[in-house]
Amino acid sequence: MPVTAQKPFRIGDLSSPSPSSRIYHCFSEMKGENTSGTGFSAAIPQEIKGLNWGAFFIPLLWGIFNKVWPAVLSLVPMVGFVMSFILLFKGNEWAWQSKQWDSIEQFKRTQRKWMYWGIAAFLAPFVLILGIGLIIFGLLGYYGYIQ
Repeated sequence: MPVTAQKPFRIGDLSSPSPSSRIYHCFSEMKGENTSGTGFSAAIPQEIKGLNWGAFFIPLLWGIFNKVWPAVLSLVPMVGFVMSFILLFKGNEWAWQSKQWDSIEQFKRTQRKWMYWGIAAFLAPFVLILGIGLIIFGLLGYYGYIQ
């Protein structure tokens, strides 16, 4: 195998590195470029970091639609409970790295909708049970079974 001479390093070489390199992600974060969907080495904007309640309340659906495949582990008993908390804290970062987003604003808007749907999915069974209970007690009282 012949030995080839390496190209000498120049400062200008850092201006256009390959998108898969870590250097690219560091520079793109400084320039404010959109690094979403470029994998787990992607730079995470400060605005993205935070809790993701949509991922916490409905981890399986959230994971599929945001291409965060570790969320499928929420189907495994006992692991799912722990996975919900992991997604609560890491969900925004993983979603940013796994899926291409148009902008930070679009990302935040979408995750806010997931939060609302997640809270609704969590509260729906309680509201349903309360409503059915009130109907049953109302009917029992109407027909004289409860004095």
